[in-house]
Amino acid sequence: MDYPKFTKDMVKTHTILIPSMLDIHMSLFENALKGSGYKVEVLHNEGPEVVEEGLKYVHNDTCYPALLVIGQFIDALNHRDDTHNVVLLITQTGGGCRASNYIHLLRKALVKAGYPYVPVVSLNASNLEKDSGFTITYTLIKKIAAAMTYGDFLMYLRNKARSYEINKGDTYNLCDRWVSELSKQFDNNKGTSFRQIKKNLYQIAHDFDNLQLDLSHKKPQVGVVGEIYIKYAGLGNNNLEDFLVSQNAEAMVPGLYGFIYYCLYNQIYDYKIYGSGILKKYIAKILIKYLEKREDLMIKAIKTTKFTPMKYFKETKELSHGVLSHGTKMGEGWLLTAEMIELVEIGYGNIICAQPFGCLPNHICGKGVMKKIKELHPEANIVAIDYDPSATRVNQENRIKLMLSIARENILPQDKAKI
Repeated sequence: MDYPKFTKDMVKTHTILIPSMLDIHMSLFENALKGSGYKVEVLHNEGPEVVEEGLKYVHNDTCYPALLVIGQFIDALNHRDDTHNVVLLITQTGGGCRASNYIHLLRKALVKAGYPYVPVVSLNASNLEKDSGFTITYTLIKKIAAAMTYGDFLMYLRNKARSYEINKGDTYNLCDRWVSELSKQFDNNKGTSFRQIKKNLYQIAHDFDNLQLDLSHKKPQVGVVGEIYIKYAGLGNNNLEDFLVSQNAEAMVPGLYGFIYYCLYNQIYDYKIYGSGILKKYIAKILIKYLEKREDLMIKAIKTTKFTPMKYFKETKELSHGVLSHGTKMGEGWLLTAEMIELVEIGYGNIICAQPFGCLPNHICGKGVMKKIKELHPEANIVAIDYDPSATRVNQENRIKLMLSIARENILPQDKAKI
């Protein structure tokens, strides 16, 4: 079957719909694309209707993220009058995972749901869709890279501060103010130069450092790892971060930089271990250097504040040694191990491994290494939480509460928060 394509003629007439995942990042990505001439809308519809639509068109054995993304798209189309003027944007990893089949599942679902005319754009680096029609320019790449940097930085500081704020809402208000300011800079083709990124990061750090926080009592510090969609998307993990904060805990989610690094380093390890992809190896090294300069800015800016920064990824990736080989790259592979150990070492010994039921790679690379991590770090308090259509929210939250009760027992009464 010939599926409709997104052409350059559609740029001014069609709205690109993007599924939700990271709230701060997606807002910045949306404005970066708008600043490059595209009409873009990030979807925020959620609820049981999304799951029901997904179950109609996606087999229950297919991974939960695919079901949710496709369900969110179909549910959004069902509530629009302009379906002939929309395009769906979806990313694909291209790895040994069912995520590589998302676009085919989505196109089949569109036909069954009565929207065979809606084009689908694939955003990937694996040549899965060579003629997607989406124009990637150097200016747009700089904006997306800057948006990812700002998104990770704001998310990290927001998670550091939100559980301790004296005036409720201050942290989110500060985040919103900076997202608005950065979006204006994208509109004016600013905010992407190395010099401007440095200036913005230090100012953001200064603003967060001046928030009024109550650090008189230490709270359970909980790290969240897992499959990329379930880890980040509130739709996928039942707003896990908000739930942890409501339970008087501090949540920490590793940034998107880690996953991008992971994908790039895998190109190097492919050549080192399997002897393939020499060109991809050199391109990956160039991109890693590009990211490292901006990662260095983030960490140095955080060091000017009261907050403890994350590790450099070149240190994080080595933490998987002795537990899982760098040749293990299905799903989140060795990244899961590395992030869990990093979280333990920077103070987040309580860890939730959020994974979609049926995602075999993440069950192996997540649950499969927990015993070894606990042997290396006896203080680690790790729980795996499965997310799928049949899993009840009450059961998930009860298991998290049990983990939090153990975390509270391990806090000494005289401890103050170290953030």
